[in-house]
Amino acid sequence: MSTPDTYSFEAVVIGAGIAGATAAAHLAADRRVALVEAEESAGYHSTGRSAAIWILNYGPPDVQAMTGASRPFFENPPPGFSDTPLMARRGAMFLAPADQVEALHALMATGSQLKEISPEAARARVPAIRPGYAVAAAIEDDAFDMDVAALHQGFLRQVRAAGGTLALRSRAGKIERRHGLWHVEVSTGAVFSAPVVVNAAGAWGDVVGKIAGATPLGLQPRRRTGVIIDPAPWHVTDWPMVNDVSHTWYIRPEARTKLMVSPADETPVDPQDIQPDELDIAIAIDSMQQALDIEVRRVEHSWAGLRSFVPDRSFALGWDAKAEGFFWCIGQGGYGIQTSPAAGRLVADLVAGRDPGELGRILAKIDPRRFAAAP
Repeated sequence: MSTPDTYSFEAVVIGAGIAGATAAAHLAADRRVALVEAEESAGYHSTGRSAAIWILNYGPPDVQAMTGASRPFFENPPPGFSDTPLMARRGAMFLAPADQVEALHALMATGSQLKEISPEAARARVPAIRPGYAVAAAIEDDAFDMDVAALHQGFLRQVRAAGGTLALRSRAGKIERRHGLWHVEVSTGAVFSAPVVVNAAGAWGDVVGKIAGATPLGLQPRRRTGVIIDPAPWHVTDWPMVNDVSHTWYIRPEARTKLMVSPADETPVDPQDIQPDELDIAIAIDSMQQALDIEVRRVEHSWAGLRSFVPDRSFALGWDAKAEGFFWCIGQGGYGIQTSPAAGRLVADLVAGRDPGELGRILAKIDPRRFAAAP
C-alpha cells in the first residue's frame, strides 16, 4: 500500500473563501502556508454570492469595529494588489415605516456617520419610493460598493507571491494532531502538516471542527436570496442601497442599469451548495414593491448564498478551548467581505502572539472559548 505524499508547512488554512484567503495572505508574510479548498475554484460559495457593499452601521459592535478597521485597506490597498479600485461610492439608505420609527431612533443613537433625512429628501434620492411608505429615514453616505472578485483575487495573489500553496479540489477528510503537528489528509490523497490549522471553512466550520476533534461552536448556516430585475424606466445607477430599518428587504443597483433585490432572508439550512427557493423570490419582489413603485416584468437571475452565524452572532476568531494549535475563523455572517482585511490581520497577529492593537478591545467578544465557558 502506497504512503500518501506529505507536505510540510507552518500553517494550514482550510477554506479558500474570503476568510481563508485573507488569513492565509497575512500569515504568509512570515511563515509557509498551505490554503486547502474543497471546491474546484476558490470562493465558490458565500464569497462569490455577496451583496458586496461596505456599511459601517451593520452588525454587532465587534463587527463594526473590524469593518471600520478594514476601511483604510479598501481606500489604499498595497501597490499591485489589484488592477481596479476596490471601492466605489454608493451610500446606504434606511427607511422607517411607522412601526419602525423607534428602531430608527435606536440606530441613530448607536450608529455613526448617519444623518437623518426627511421622507421627501429620501424620495429625491430614490424617486421610486412610494409616498407614505416611510415616515422617517436616514442615510449613511460613506457606504461603498466593494469589488469582491478583485479583493479575493488580490489576497490569493499575495499567498502565491509569498510562496504559499493553494490546493483546490482538496476536501479535508481526516484531521489529526500527532507529535505536535496537525496532519490534514485531503481528497486527493495528499497530507498537509503544520503546527497550526486555521479553520476558515465558512458554513462547514463546525464540520471541520468535528473532524479535528474540536468542540463544535453551534454554527448555523442560513440561506440568503438575491434576484436581479430590470427597473426600467427608472435610472438606478446613482441610487444608494435601500433597506428598511428592520432589514426585512433591501435593494442595490447592479451592473449600472439593473437592480438586486433581496428579502433579507435567514432560513436555517445544512451546509450545502444552496439554491434559491421560489417563495423567497416572491417575498423579495413583494417586499420591495410595498416600498418602491417598480414594475417587475420578470426575474432575470436568482441565486442564494450562505450566511453562517454562531449563537450570539458575533465572530468566532481565536484558539480552540482544548485542541492545541487549532484556530477558529468562522461565524462571519453577512459581514465577511467588509471585515476581511482587518480579520486577516487579526488572525496573523493572534497566531504569532503579537499585540493586535486597537482590535484588542474586541478579543473577549469574539474568542471561541466563550462557548466552552458557557453553562
